[in-house]
Amino acid sequence: MKRRLYWPQPHNNVIRTLLGKAKRGTKIVYIPGNHDELLRDHAGLVFGNVELREQAIHTTADGRRFLILHGDEFDSVVKCSPWLAKLGNRAYDWLLYLNRWFNVARRKMGFSYWSLSAYIKGRVKNAVQYVSSFEGAVARAATQQGVDGVICGHIHRAEIRKIEGILYCNLGDWVESCTALVERPDGYLELIHWSDETMALKGEEGPAVAVEVEVAA
Repeated sequence: MKRRLYWPQPHNNVIRTLLGKAKRGTKIVYIPGNHDELLRDHAGLVFGNVELREQAIHTTADGRRFLILHGDEFDSVVKCSPWLAKLGNRAYDWLLYLNRWFNVARRKMGFSYWSLSAYIKGRVKNAVQYVSSFEGAVARAATQQGVDGVICGHIHRAEIRKIEGILYCNLGDWVESCTALVERPDGYLELIHWSDETMALKGEEGPAVAVEVEVAA
């Protein structure tokens, strides 16, 4: 929307669904990141059951406490080198554009979704080192707050694993990897891979729908 007004009907559907849930009693906490950082100036505002915050603490059904944040505050590139971050965003946009057409071709050949952009990033040595440093910094911040785990995003790499005694949960993204983090009624956390989910709904064979992780409180 910085370049041009782009607001199709599916965007309205998402907003209306969220507001509808809030109206029926669901508490929604919106945590902005580097792509919508202007909203951080309004952190603390509450609109009915919708709250705007920079961080939050969530307690799961099994009693574990999780620090929830976007994660860009631990990104030295975003904080210290804005021009380099903009250059990286341009390169990432190009990768996403290439990824879109790559998967159009895959679908025509009968293959499922596969992220070319994520694969390329994963093969770059500097990117791997950056991800490792980011994950360690986020885990240490969670340790300082005395919680059991941390839930973040920013780096677009979905993962659930233990780091120095902290359960590190990265929900990935809904643009490149098409992933989300959900909590089951019993408190278990799992990653949903939407491409696998759609294959399961269609009755096609594919990899497991979710990665289930159980960690004692």
